[in-house]
Amino acid sequence: MLLIVNGHIKPIVGKEYEKGCVLIGDDGKILEIGENIPVPEGCKVIDAEGRLVTPGCIDAHCHIGLDNEGMGWEGHDYNEIVDPITPQMRAVDSINPIDEAFKNAVEGGVTCVCTGPGSANVVGGTFAVIKLWGNRVDNMVLKSPAAMKCAFGENPKRCYGQSGKKAPMTRMGVAALLRELLFKAARYVSDRDAGKDVPFDMKLEAMIPVIRGEIPLKCHAHRADDILTSVRIAKEFGVGLTLDHCTDGEVIAEELAKEGYPAFVGPTLGGKSKIELQSKAFTTPKVLTKAGVSVSIITDAPVIPIQNLPMCAGLAASAGLDMDEAWKAITMNPATALGISDRVGSIESGKDADIVIWTADPLTTIGGKAHVTIINGKVVYAG
Repeated sequence: MLLIVNGHIKPIVGKEYEKGCVLIGDDGKILEIGENIPVPEGCKVIDAEGRLVTPGCIDAHCHIGLDNEGMGWEGHDYNEIVDPITPQMRAVDSINPIDEAFKNAVEGGVTCVCTGPGSANVVGGTFAVIKLWGNRVDNMVLKSPAAMKCAFGENPKRCYGQSGKKAPMTRMGVAALLRELLFKAARYVSDRDAGKDVPFDMKLEAMIPVIRGEIPLKCHAHRADDILTSVRIAKEFGVGLTLDHCTDGEVIAEELAKEGYPAFVGPTLGGKSKIELQSKAFTTPKVLTKAGVSVSIITDAPVIPIQNLPMCAGLAASAGLDMDEAWKAITMNPATALGISDRVGSIESGKDADIVIWTADPLTTIGGKAHVTIINGKVVYAG
């Protein structure tokens, strides 16, 4: 067992404790949160005197483990740029837990991510939610498949259409390819459910969880029209959807609030490297949250190094996002949107003990990082 004492406990959900305790069981689950918890016999104690204690941070959209730090082309395992439609690709088959980004993440207080293929293809394959400690990805998976990646706009157009020889060349082409796949997948599921003899198709098999509503489309979209095209198609087929990047979300905040899909906003730190990023701003989380959209802040790592996720939330707070909402945007909001809030995202009894004791509040203090990082009840980093 493990007992954290004397910390400022910020559980995200429920009461904060200025000088509180968190008791963790041998099974890696949180047993109790409160004041003056007696020390069980044989329990290890961590004194968090004067330190902030929060749930581990969660990045809802990144590529760590598939775009390996410092490995150049050999480490680029996130885009199968041979066919604009590759739903059969699975993130778990490319994730490398030895990627330096995993070590950087836990030192930065990030304990869980949704990682997967890039945005070269209209449909790129499935993402996986993983914990960030271990040497075998099978033992780190929290949810797989977690979402089906698709991409709108500039990226698939550039990767295929610039040659003038292969679709998509236009935004119409991107939408048509996705719509065709969804039509085929819906018919595939319908025919199978009706007992028809349906020839096996690996691509359509991969789409079954999308059609059945078990996982959402994870839509890379920056421009307002691309964001709304993703909404149009999701509604047409009755499938789930997350709005990833959502750079122009501020422009259409009220419309997005009406639709009710979660937005994963970022990467916002850094320059405007392409046309679609002209409206990139740290005010977007504030505007979307105020409109009623559930906002998660993302790094799109390695675009922004994964360990800077808390800093990005702090920059959104400095641009007007309420501080409590900024914390939710890197904890409970992504956990809820990813369908893993029963396990992570807050410090509550029964949840996984993914907890960070900070050197300083990372949302307000430059250089604030993990003093101790705990995943599944085990100390995986101690600074």
